[in-house]
Amino acid sequence: MSITRLHPGPRMSQAVIHNNTVYLAGQVGTAGADVTTQTKDCLKAVDARLAEAGSDKSKLLQVIIWLADMSDFAEMNAVYDDWIDPANPAARACGEAKLATPEYKVEFIVTAAI
Repeated sequence: MSITRLHPGPRMSQAVIHNNTVYLAGQVGTAGADVTTQTKDCLKAVDARLAEAGSDKSKLLQVIIWLADMSDFAEMNAVYDDWIDPANPAARACGEAKLATPEYKVEFIVTAAI
């Protein structure tokens, strides 16, 4: 059994690859920016991490989105809908949660096939 950890740190890895599946750590955007900017930042980071792992958004399996405030749902979705591969949408969940700092408004957790 092979496990590859990308950008490991003392607390977590940015991505873990196992059995042709890549698991990304939560991706956040520029602290303090608006939801649109943070969502764009998150998805740009998702694209970069997936590419590094040998995958892309057409291979998404699951996307979990945490919003600091569900009133930002439509604003986040406007960006997400432009980003997602409509032929290959992931299983998705979105909920409200207190994020690591009040400056973060959205966080994406992604699992994809390789």
